[in-house]
Amino acid sequence: MSRQINLASRPSGWPTPDDFDLVEVDLPAIQEGQVLVRNRFMSVDPYMRGRMNDVESYVPPFRLGEPLEGGAVGEVVESRAPGLEAGDLVLHGFGWREQVVTEAARVRRVDPIEGVSPSAYLGVLGMPGLTAYVGLLDIASFKEGDAVFVSGAAGAVGALVGQIARLKGASRVVGSAGSDAKVARLRELGFDAAFNYRNGTVAERLREAAPDGIDVYFDNVGADHLEAAIERLNNGGRIAMCGSISAYNATEPPCAPRNLFLAVGKRLTMRGFIVGDHSSRMRDMIAEVGGWLREGRITADETVVDGLENAPAAFIGLLRGENTGKMIVRL
Repeated sequence: MSRQINLASRPSGWPTPDDFDLVEVDLPAIQEGQVLVRNRFMSVDPYMRGRMNDVESYVPPFRLGEPLEGGAVGEVVESRAPGLEAGDLVLHGFGWREQVVTEAARVRRVDPIEGVSPSAYLGVLGMPGLTAYVGLLDIASFKEGDAVFVSGAAGAVGALVGQIARLKGASRVVGSAGSDAKVARLRELGFDAAFNYRNGTVAERLREAAPDGIDVYFDNVGADHLEAAIERLNNGGRIAMCGSISAYNATEPPCAPRNLFLAVGKRLTMRGFIVGDHSSRMRDMIAEVGGWLREGRITADETVVDGLENAPAAFIGLLRGENTGKMIVRL
């Protein structure tokens, strides 16, 4: 037996607890080439909100009455596959459940790192880490001396973008966040300036934080943040369009940005990206970011919620900005 969380209904606007259903299911008997995995940590991520809608996208929508999916780290309980044995730590995409029987080809064995929680493979050494690394260095073509602005900077991706930019020689790193406590944390992480976007307009606060303009904008929020960034970008500026969390639960499209015309005169580059297209960079990211992590030069905050039954609340809290760093559910 195992517990899992199914999608009970498709949200209209903000998700509610009623959109999720905690159920107990029988696990199938393990077959040749398969493994039984007991999950230890699972991830909740903003992109999952889009998969709750029945619309065409770069990934298929979640199906009603079936378990949601997402990154998870677990321990092999039983194996009938070569190369994997009981006790191995594995990374896979079958989150939102306590246990899973799956083909061995759909899991990846990972090595425990002394002093580092296995949940790091869902954050700094996983998809969020790769998103930050590729988005800043490849998509935004960051170069030493650039001034960088990151929206949603206290989240799993944003905090890493700012720290990587600092380590790579940014002239100035600016971040926005949704509370004074998060702003204080960004300064502890080495951001040169940070502001609470709830205190005044984003445009006003960004002008104060980046008086000489910015060269790179890493966009996690969209709307008024994107509009403010376009205003402050210097000629030849670059925008890495990672996400638009401000619109994920909206029932009407946002009004901003209203100044996109500035992109022509400023010769701006705006490029959206999906991290799954850049898996070939994972090895490089783990080597470089993992080294910084071991040396204590990068800090990866986590907000940990205990219990599968609390995963929906963790997800809704993530969308409301209640996390600092990566939101993790411990099972």
